[in-house]
Amino acid sequence: MAKKKVRRLKLGGKILVGFIIILGVIAWFFVSNFLFADKKEEKRAVKEEVVVEEYPKKSQFQMFMVGDALIHSAIYEDARSVADGSYDFKPMLEYIKPISSSYDLAYYNQETILGGEDLGYSNYPRFNSPNEVGDAFIDAGFNLVSLATNHTMDMGEDGVVHSVNYWTSQKDVVWDGQRTSQEERDKERVYECNGIKYAFFSYTTWTNGLETPSGKEYLNNVYSPEKAKSDIDKVKDQVDIIIVAMHWGDEYSMGVSSEQEEIANYLSSLGVKLIIGSHPHVVEPVEYINDGRTFVIYSLGNFISDQVGIERLTGLMMEVTINKVETKDGVDVSVDSPRAELIYTDSNYGGKRNFKIYPYGMLNDEILPNYKSYYEEYKAVVNSRYPELTFGLSRS
Repeated sequence: MAKKKVRRLKLGGKILVGFIIILGVIAWFFVSNFLFADKKEEKRAVKEEVVVEEYPKKSQFQMFMVGDALIHSAIYEDARSVADGSYDFKPMLEYIKPISSSYDLAYYNQETILGGEDLGYSNYPRFNSPNEVGDAFIDAGFNLVSLATNHTMDMGEDGVVHSVNYWTSQKDVVWDGQRTSQEERDKERVYECNGIKYAFFSYTTWTNGLETPSGKEYLNNVYSPEKAKSDIDKVKDQVDIIIVAMHWGDEYSMGVSSEQEEIANYLSSLGVKLIIGSHPHVVEPVEYINDGRTFVIYSLGNFISDQVGIERLTGLMMEVTINKVETKDGVDVSVDSPRAELIYTDSNYGGKRNFKIYPYGMLNDEILPNYKSYYEEYKAVVNSRYPELTFGLSRS
């Protein structure tokens, strides 16, 4: 009987100890919650502060632009190697590459079709240029290309197909103006640079009478107000800025035509903030329109060509900064700080044709006699509508 009593006492003791431990745990739970409640609230507050967004949010990219790559036979013959018949246009861009490659976006207009060797390379009036032209521009940092021109159909549908295949194969290059199907033509394309979303369209008002085959209008993006509105309406709610390259105006005229003004104002009304012009082969004015909502470059002129006349061998380099400011109330995107510089295509060196593009700042009277007077003449044309325009690029 004594042994049973001892066992009961031991069991009772264990139960009592267990009960005391449970009470202690419960008491600690309530005490700790009370003691550390403030610290937990502080941690919670810190977490909430981390996710609070700060305004305004700012982002930007800088953009560089040049005009027409008008590849006459003298240019591609200068680029051709006597040894193996290959083409190398890169030396022609030697003095431009350090500038163009330093920008976030670098634009040019591929005036002549890259239609492929099988169709035979050719000169005015029906051009066909080697793929190596594109290679040289990409090597120099150009990554935004306009393809809709009055020479798009020079080699017919086969030329466009070859051109599109070439540009499609180039990674990180944005281009527009030629397609090989209506489905491809109508795709919504949204691009991004430094956190800023943009759309890019290329149109031409000129075809040289070389119309696209019926039902294949997608081969060359010929401008119409209805087409532009349809394209822009599809993407305007998805992007921060819309950029349009326009092949328009009158050849060799440094004045702005009424058609150019009409199209520019219409595109601005659709929300286009930057319009880049080509086709005249000479420089034309730049200006802000519609209370500064849109910046228009009416013509960048030729970038490289073998045309006759200083005015046709002089082109324009442009720089703008695209700024995006996001506040609690909305987003504002603007085209700011336009800067310009003139370039000149020289082709006479050592008694033979040797093409090289020079910024005017690198010229001397041996390369171009009276270059200073030409500089002032064409500078006056460019800033005639926007006298505040700064000459001298920030990255040259």
